[in-house]
Amino acid sequence: MIKHFLIFYILLFNSLSVFAQNEFVLDDDKDDKIRFQLINNLIVFPVEINGVELSFLFDTGVSKPIIFNLVNFTEELHIKETEIINIRGLGEGNTIEAIKSKNNYFKIGNAVNLNQELYAIYDPSLNFAPKLGVPIHGIIGYDFLKNFVVEINYSKKFIRINNPKYYEPRKCKNCESFELEFYNNKPYIKGIVELNNKTIPVKLLIDSGGSDALWLFEDKKQNIETPNAYFIDFLGRGLSGSVYGKRSKVKRFSIGSFNLKNVNTAFPDSASIRFARNFKSRSGSLAGDILKRFNIVFDYPNKKIRLKRNRYFSDPFNYNKSGIILEHDGVRLVKEIQTSIKRSDESASAADNRFIMMSGSYDYILVPSYTIVELREDSPAKESGLMVGDIVLAINNKHAHKYSLQEIMAMFYDDAGKNIKLLVDRNGVQLKYSFKLKDML
Repeated sequence: MIKHFLIFYILLFNSLSVFAQNEFVLDDDKDDKIRFQLINNLIVFPVEINGVELSFLFDTGVSKPIIFNLVNFTEELHIKETEIINIRGLGEGNTIEAIKSKNNYFKIGNAVNLNQELYAIYDPSLNFAPKLGVPIHGIIGYDFLKNFVVEINYSKKFIRINNPKYYEPRKCKNCESFELEFYNNKPYIKGIVELNNKTIPVKLLIDSGGSDALWLFEDKKQNIETPNAYFIDFLGRGLSGSVYGKRSKVKRFSIGSFNLKNVNTAFPDSASIRFARNFKSRSGSLAGDILKRFNIVFDYPNKKIRLKRNRYFSDPFNYNKSGIILEHDGVRLVKEIQTSIKRSDESASAADNRFIMMSGSYDYILVPSYTIVELREDSPAKESGLMVGDIVLAINNKHAHKYSLQEIMAMFYDDAGKNIKLLVDRNGVQLKYSFKLKDML
């Protein structure tokens, strides 16, 4: 361990004369490619901080990097406590305490920043890993994007970082470019929604850290009002707590000549977004379920974005028709039988069952535990008798741990009428429930 850090710091300080301060620079490269995972419409990719590789969300909705889930990394990261501050985000709760730290070494691909400022949050409840089923240690946006032309290829799942000095846009007859407006270092774009038989211009935060498609803030002056067909739902969790609101659809959403129909749209409660509405001309957010339908070029230095539709563009917009929100809630112990086959007579034919004996032993293994953490009122799952806190053991007669969290949640987004059977553990008692997915709109 000591040798590892000696090598790391020698390389770091020998590079001081090469790299600029307070910004990311590419190490002698014109561009660099980074692979990412697309989980629940969110980009998860590796970021190295002070010599430790972590998993981050790519979030255009944040300015400074924020790190959390630090229980196992506090010593290795060498976070310097320079100042304690309070920050807030979406949610109905109050501000949260964070540590503002300077002079941190960040590395993303071959892009390096020797003097990165960050916010560290030690509240263990602020943890995105249970919701996504994979470790998440932080979020990063503007401070990474501001120095480069960054291509996000959702269809092939890679990020390409380009040095603006050498970048030449590829010819693309089906691409369209748009101006970006920045407020508090966050990007906004103009679009149009067709809502309640009205065509309404909107200005939206580009929020790659949100998994929904579209959020709109209710405003009678702008004719932004929830349609008659809606249902109340859990929309997600922000830095300041849970966000609830109404789910519905808009008939059409457009950017330039790109038109998307029957788009899932959430109308968050005013209490959850009071801080977000400080930018008075903001109408809502454009998030992952729309962004993933394009391959995108972010050109922050020139305040532009370029869009090209990809293979996801025409996919229908689906939503959770069960009412269940699951989280990866640690692990549980499962007993599995290990079967072996013995032949009592080696000369006997394998087809002669009289000479085949089965023997078995049990192994105990640790598997993911999936717990119901939200259950929508009036949902088919709620009406079937399921309860918050139930641990899902099996789904449709298959062990739950054979699925990833995202695979299970995808089943809840299936077509209305599909039957779902769950075996759950409730306080040590196994119970069976069955319900059909229901179209709430």
